[in-house]
Amino acid sequence: MWHSYLINLKKNKVRLENSHQYFTAENIPFTRIDAVNGWDLDEQRISQVYDADTAKIRYKYPLVKPEIGCYLSHLEAWQKIVDSGADGGFVFEDDFIPLTPIAPIMEKLSSADQSTLQWDIVKLFSLRENPKYVTTTKLDETHNLIIPYQVPTCLLGYGITLKGAKHLIKTSVPFFRPVDEDHKFFWEKDLNIALVTPSPLRVGDQQTQTGTIGGERKNSDRNTSFNRITRSFKSLIYQLDYKTRLHFHRKFGSK
Repeated sequence: MWHSYLINLKKNKVRLENSHQYFTAENIPFTRIDAVNGWDLDEQRISQVYDADTAKIRYKYPLVKPEIGCYLSHLEAWQKIVDSGADGGFVFEDDFIPLTPIAPIMEKLSSADQSTLQWDIVKLFSLRENPKYVTTTKLDETHNLIIPYQVPTCLLGYGITLKGAKHLIKTSVPFFRPVDEDHKFFWEKDLNIALVTPSPLRVGDQQTQTGTIGGERKNSDRNTSFNRITRSFKSLIYQLDYKTRLHFHRKFGSK
């Protein structure tokens, strides 16, 4: 089974303890990745990785520091997988909770025959219970492996191939969207993204010692001219553009 990497901020010790318990219960080896604390990023570092000008045009709102830190944390995880030399790895954010034993699922994915359903990333969580799919195959008695029509947001837990990790490291910086939003545009990244259904994970306690992205987003909106009306309008345009491009690429694209 591929090795697992847990993204965790040092201050979020309870989350680390919970994740450790879940992994230990199933004898899943893992390595903790010291997450990038977005609140501590200076402007020079942010300017090296974040394209603020493109975000103004192509995303719904400017990214807040925790979103930038989150993206950099996943980049660190991908680099660890590449450095390991393994065929792939699993990445978890520290607020995951297993709904079912996940080790057997991870074992199958690590040794999956990709001749019938190829993927670069396979997600273990989706907010949608019955997502529309392009292709499906049986993973085990209770789970399917699908290519979802629309790639779900959230990177709570996922597997990624060595090829996928290398590709994302080369193509992700500079970025202008959150990392999970970026992967929704699979045609831009030239990615095959699969999903395990029903989801073997759910989102756990959102309490942290460092604050949340949602909380930082509210503070940012209050402290700037980016008011609710502006955000709603840009979100509407963004979603219309995304859906139009998604339908086009599902109909005419190769992914």
